[in-house]
Amino acid sequence: MYRRIIKPILFSLTIERAHHVALLLLRIIGLIPGGRWFLRKCYTVRHPALEREVFGVKFANPVGLAAGFDHNGEAYRELAALGFGFIEIGTVTPRPQAGNPRPRVFRLPKDRAIINRIGLSNRGLDKTICHLRRPHEGLIVGCNIGKNTVTPPENAAADYLRLFRNLYQYADYFTVNISCDNSCREGTTYTRTHILQILDPLFDFRRGQNQYRPIMLKVSPDMSDEVIDEISDILLETPLDGIVATNGTHRREGLHTSHMALDKIGSGRLSGAPLTQRAVEVVRRIHTRSGGNFPIIGVGGIMSPADAKAMLDAGADLLQLYTGYIYEGPGLVGEICRSLIADAEAAAAAKAAAEARAEEEASFNTSICAIFRRTGTGSREGRTRNGNRRDSPNAGRRTCRIGAEPVTGNTEQPGTTCR
Repeated sequence: MYRRIIKPILFSLTIERAHHVALLLLRIIGLIPGGRWFLRKCYTVRHPALEREVFGVKFANPVGLAAGFDHNGEAYRELAALGFGFIEIGTVTPRPQAGNPRPRVFRLPKDRAIINRIGLSNRGLDKTICHLRRPHEGLIVGCNIGKNTVTPPENAAADYLRLFRNLYQYADYFTVNISCDNSCREGTTYTRTHILQILDPLFDFRRGQNQYRPIMLKVSPDMSDEVIDEISDILLETPLDGIVATNGTHRREGLHTSHMALDKIGSGRLSGAPLTQRAVEVVRRIHTRSGGNFPIIGVGGIMSPADAKAMLDAGADLLQLYTGYIYEGPGLVGEICRSLIADAEAAAAAKAAAEARAEEEASFNTSICAIFRRTGTGSREGRTRNGNRRDSPNAGRRTCRIGAEPVTGNTEQPGTTCR
């Protein structure tokens, strides 16, 4: 129904207006008694094979919604009812900010992609706390935090710490977004010194708390492999819990959209199908560098169950959707979950079949050994019952033992044991 009816209506609107309409409809459904229950009945897929435990948190399934869809935590309960295993809200900044001038989000239908230069538009910390105070027991909610655009880099750590302290009791995990915003390029934001200046105060605050909140770091696909390795080393050397890979890209190579249209759109982060390959490469590199010992949330270009499997195979523990969700609709979550269930059941069936074959072979080998023990170990054609060759002078004669000395003959003697 989404692809045939809802999507054409939403795509007839500007992407921001369509986004606001979708969130409004979800909030209205949430206000109707039984509304969220109805959404769960329609979209949620449950199965033991989908369950995950990552950084000490139990997830009903590994498919989450990436930050950027619900900036202020307005509809995370309704979004969770659409089948997601977890919701990441934000990016939240300490003070409200309007972001960049509109238009600032653009669809690229030919590439199944989006260009976004919103600029971390949100209603600020206080409004987000009001939304997160609503009852949401059983839902996993992550919070993506960032600095205000007007905050200079040397004061960025104070913005992150303020957000972390005030949201600590409401979020299940945190993602530190160190990108300046969606319209500019990273400069010094990915240096080791700058990252640790932001993370160290968060680690210090967490040590004094009774409850543990995992801290993830979100990285860019535009980083060089050397910088990715440096980020991975930070993961190995500090209390950082994991990586979210990746954000959108500023690159425009290989697109089907015309250069004229791209020039008209201008700057911004590209997300969607063109990002799939690079996002998987980054996840695989981090997984390899870290020895597969730290959690990775794979995000970027997941447009189908095949993309989800590729990301998991590369080393991701959890997944997040964004652009794929916009193009494919809420049914994509269920499609991925059912595909993962089918794979798990096929793997379990193959394992059971292999174990059954091994058991059958072991039983067959045991039976053969028993037969040889009863009939002797020689060839039926070349040997007699007592093991002598048919052409041997002793063929057909029994071997008897008197004490320790063997005696061969056709007649038993007193005190002998014949075989």
